[in-house]
Amino acid sequence: MKPSTLRYLALCLVVFISACESRTTQTKIAGTSDTNKKETFPLSNLVNEQKTAPDSAMIKLHAQHHPYKVLERRTVPGPFTPAGMKHFSDYAVTLDKMPTINPGPGEYVHVMEGQRFGYQNLTIGITETFPGGYPPMHTHEGEESHVLMDGEIMYALGDTLFTIKGPYMVNIPPMMPHAFKNIGTKTANLVVIFPTNVWKYDVVDYFPFEKKNQ
Repeated sequence: MKPSTLRYLALCLVVFISACESRTTQTKIAGTSDTNKKETFPLSNLVNEQKTAPDSAMIKLHAQHHPYKVLERRTVPGPFTPAGMKHFSDYAVTLDKMPTINPGPGEYVHVMEGQRFGYQNLTIGITETFPGGYPPMHTHEGEESHVLMDGEIMYALGDTLFTIKGPYMVNIPPMMPHAFKNIGTKTANLVVIFPTNVWKYDVVDYFPFEKKNQ
């Protein structure tokens, strides 16, 4: 075989190997991106939130705390049977027994609503916040606490924007318009805590992240 032919075949082999490696790398990257957007826990109990238009009392309440327009109130739909609190199983609940809601793009919450599970003054949610995921700007009538062990989140508290990495806790005052966005590379599981046994929040017509193109 002529040397020129050997050189040509060698060149073709190099090009073929390079193309295969490039394709493999792209597949790995795509696979990683897809994996990062998967839920940590199943979303099998997904339900549509109940949405109600604001009444005059809601509008007046919001006007006392911020300048934004209230759009709607969201709650977890019923009906449900409250836990009897007679057996040990009534005092422990797994995520597969909780309703899951989808407040915004790439944002899901497993909701332990106190009135359903025997609590008088406590409601807790565990989020599945995908990279880039966020809820709408909203308020709660009572205070709220966020706990995150790992991840990076951008917060909006009113007009204030800041980023924070876990582990952390964030205190959100009553009626403070707020939202958050996962700016990390993997799903974040925030634990959100409320001193009430009812899950409800009011959506307002302001979303500061869009201005930052985050």
